[in-house]
Amino acid sequence: MGTTMKIGIVGKGGVGKTTTSSLLARALVGRGRRVLAVDTDSNPNLGLSLGLGAEATEALEPIPRSMVVGRRGDMTVAELMDDFAVLTPEGVTLMSALRVDEAGAGCTCGGHASVRSLLGEALHSETDDTIVDMEAGIEHLSRSGGTLAHADVLVLMMEPSRKAIITAQRTIGLAADLGITRCVGVGNRVDDEEARRALEEMCSEHGVPLDVIIPSNSTLAEADRRGQPLGRDAAPEVWSAIDTLVDRLELSAEVLAPR
Repeated sequence: MGTTMKIGIVGKGGVGKTTTSSLLARALVGRGRRVLAVDTDSNPNLGLSLGLGAEATEALEPIPRSMVVGRRGDMTVAELMDDFAVLTPEGVTLMSALRVDEAGAGCTCGGHASVRSLLGEALHSETDDTIVDMEAGIEHLSRSGGTLAHADVLVLMMEPSRKAIITAQRTIGLAADLGITRCVGVGNRVDDEEARRALEEMCSEHGVPLDVIIPSNSTLAEADRRGQPLGRDAAPEVWSAIDTLVDRLELSAEVLAPR
């Protein structure tokens, strides 16, 4: 595949965005891709799911707020990655965009502006795919300019609940306002056939795509509890779903790539 992807992972709180971001990033690396993962959570922990360890994850310095990347900015993409990125044990390059270390620390809008600036640049010289693990909710799509304004595709993370589907529906509308028309729907932690049918019905009712279903898995849940990456030989049904997600994203990128 010759195209590059800038992917935003979005959804309501608790639907598994960070875990899925890590699995997706690792699957892309497994296909020979250079992957940059950007953690925008104010309490960043994506590094744990990429094998970085608690101390190293905590030590990762976030991108300076309101940093402008590119010719008119403070740093080039290469300089930014040299100073603020780390290669994780899983082969994924990681950056942290936000961190709130104390109460009353103020608005995180500057960090979101930095992410928007980063995504607006041509990243292909340094990486093939960029994955942005977004904080919970939809505010990042309604900020001035939109944090993910330069994303190519959004991965809509959902659990089998109406609240999650409604959040995805609202996300699609806000994304369209930013010119993002490519959305891939992912149902996560689907326990059984009844939950699957309920998820399908709610997505159909609200006009939300459902392209991939990740089943509930106790091994994955335990890895999350321990703050460790899921073994590559563990939970084959989960990895199969992630491979399907990669296929969907690659197909979307190839079909809509400029010719």
